[in-house]
Amino acid sequence: MPTTRRDAMRTALGATLLAGSGSLATAPLTARRSAAAPARFVYANNSPYDNLDPHTVFDTARAATRFNLYDGLYRWVDNPPKMIPWLAESHTVSDDGKTYTFTLRQGAKFHDGAPVTAEDVVYSIERILALKKGPASLYLDTVKPGSTKALDARTVQFNLARPSAIFLVTVPDILIVNSALVKKNARGEDWAEPWLAKSEAGSGSYVLRRYDPAVGWNARRFKEHFAGWGERPFDEVEFRTVLETNTRVLGLQRGDYQGVDGYLPYDQIQRLRPVKEVQIIEQESMRVFQFALNTTAESMNDVHFRRALAYAFDYEGFIRDIMKGSVSRNPGPNPNPIWGTPEGLKGYSFDLEKAKQELAQVKAPLRPITINALAGFSESEQAAALFQNTLRQIGVEAQVEVSPWSVVSARMRDARTQADLVPLWKSTYYVDPNNWVGELVGSRYRGSRSFSWYSDPEIDAKLDRALVSNDHAEREKLYEEITQIASDRALGIFIYNTKWYGPYAADVGGIRFSPVSNGQDLRWAERKE
Repeated sequence: MPTTRRDAMRTALGATLLAGSGSLATAPLTARRSAAAPARFVYANNSPYDNLDPHTVFDTARAATRFNLYDGLYRWVDNPPKMIPWLAESHTVSDDGKTYTFTLRQGAKFHDGAPVTAEDVVYSIERILALKKGPASLYLDTVKPGSTKALDARTVQFNLARPSAIFLVTVPDILIVNSALVKKNARGEDWAEPWLAKSEAGSGSYVLRRYDPAVGWNARRFKEHFAGWGERPFDEVEFRTVLETNTRVLGLQRGDYQGVDGYLPYDQIQRLRPVKEVQIIEQESMRVFQFALNTTAESMNDVHFRRALAYAFDYEGFIRDIMKGSVSRNPGPNPNPIWGTPEGLKGYSFDLEKAKQELAQVKAPLRPITINALAGFSESEQAAALFQNTLRQIGVEAQVEVSPWSVVSARMRDARTQADLVPLWKSTYYVDPNNWVGELVGSRYRGSRSFSWYSDPEIDAKLDRALVSNDHAEREKLYEEITQIASDRALGIFIYNTKWYGPYAADVGGIRFSPVSNGQDLRWAERKE
């Protein structure tokens, strides 16, 4: 991992991880007079928006609802990502690292005109903890029910059960809901989960107008949003489900769509480059493409079998022939730009002889394994097909299934239903190695954030220390050790770090790409002159 990338990431995060207390530095959120020019932005997405609940859905493919309909206390923006004040204007941290006190900005309102208060923040974290879905696993160890207090209308205090090295960087994932509105639509003890799955109760930049889980959703601009607006904002946004890649590409060329997911196959990016009505915005992302391995399944629980699989994937061929050299080899679970990976980690190479040697050490009879690729994501489907072929060369039969992400993610909530292998991307939800390797291997994340279902006391002890330490050097060393173990034990098959190619209409400006929102945050998007 190049040292310059590590230094750049540390510099970008320097203003975020403030020692002790203070506010986060950012450009002022001043409003400008908005021109009366109605405009509409349609985003074609390759995954269904089958649930709008910000405390239930927590993945990048359906991130648009979280970033456009809701606000958090802080917000991740730009690349390298930095955290800026959002609903909160500042925070302080106690000397023991367990009490975080946030001051809310004045003037922030929900879509129904009600003010955003500390009580809404308290209700939102209590709802997250009660549902135990979405981002809940980030807080269950440290934020106990009833521990968060509204000191007054603008001051909220989180009293952690123990210090947490990642609490501040996960604060943007606590999205604030209108507590009065949600309570009004609750039935018994359901926290209005059925209602919020198809409605919204936010303060975000856009107000939901229509929603159809089979089609997508439409929203109008919230003119009273506290952050103000530029001169040529979009008055209406629509996020539409369009699974077929060619349909998305043709729609962008025709002007039917103003934006398309930034992870199109590279040959489609090349197809769009000469089109004068289209612009391609390029950014290095922090999104690792890998095969998730269900380490609890028969055969998959044998380290030699997993190593055989890791040696049987053609990394260079896939990057060269399928990805057309548009991405960088990423040999471990953490993306190349971030710290926490030991210097010189080589990972695995394509070597069928070594694969056969590892396979010879597997004592149990071999069985056919299942690869569950993601429908509408051609790299996932192509990786599955390529792997199926090379596995056959070492005597391992693989059956390939193709399912929508919503189906795959539902299966991954239970080790008994998760496929043996799933070719997918691990995206950025907060900028810390724990987002990748920590969630991959920590027992605390089994059934919630883990792809591997792996559990080992040695790793858990190291992770426990990394999650409470306020010493960056110690944390870096611990995550490097954990990453090395994950590689040695082949707890995943790590292939490349993604480069984001955002295709937009040529007359769209103001796109602020962040690896956290992956181009679905339209807060600053506007028409060019």
